[in-house]
Amino acid sequence: MAVVAAAGCVRLGFWQLHRRQERRARNALVSGRYSTAAIEPAQLPRDTSAARFMRVRVAGVPDYEHELIFAVRTYKGSPGVNLFTPVRIPGRDTAIIVNRGWVYSPDGSTLDLSKWHDRDSVFVGYADEFPSTGGSSYANKPQVIAHLSYDVIAKTLPYPVSPIYVVALGDSANAQDRVARLSIPPLDEGPHLSYAIQWFAFATVALVGAGIVIKQGRSSRS
Repeated sequence: MAVVAAAGCVRLGFWQLHRRQERRARNALVSGRYSTAAIEPAQLPRDTSAARFMRVRVAGVPDYEHELIFAVRTYKGSPGVNLFTPVRIPGRDTAIIVNRGWVYSPDGSTLDLSKWHDRDSVFVGYADEFPSTGGSSYANKPQVIAHLSYDVIAKTLPYPVSPIYVVALGDSANAQDRVARLSIPPLDEGPHLSYAIQWFAFATVALVGAGIVIKQGRSSRS
């Protein structure tokens, strides 16, 4: 039993090391793409996975009438929502969603959207990809998104929308009169190395502990 348990712990330890390598690769990808100059949405690759984390500049007309709420988003421990605003770009039928950032909401879903309009109509941030399916909205509030996906977004809006959305960056300070912008994903390695060390330590404890028990058992019989 100790050997089986130790083998399982070792496997989990190597899995965490593999996750660490994946995190490093993702960090390199994010850093490389984000370091480029901002481009227009029309210049993004058609391959949505290749467009992720590229810097984008969106200039158009925010459609606040059809703005969506991404519910239950926490920020520094406080409940709130993210504001997903369709932006209509001149000369294009397809709108692009801009995640304008976070606003405090006590229940994580209710907000007076009219108080949170931006003065600017140009947003600079990084591109991300909607999950294709699996989303949902509140039963009696279709504009409040519970789980994000492209199919839910597309059903809510009366015009075509891009499968790529843009996370606007800027002032991330929490204030009562403006939306708190989000930031790029953290480029650290996460806790994977410490978790791997813990799993290897558990494996060692299992084997050493079993050895001690066996030795004590033999001593008591002699």
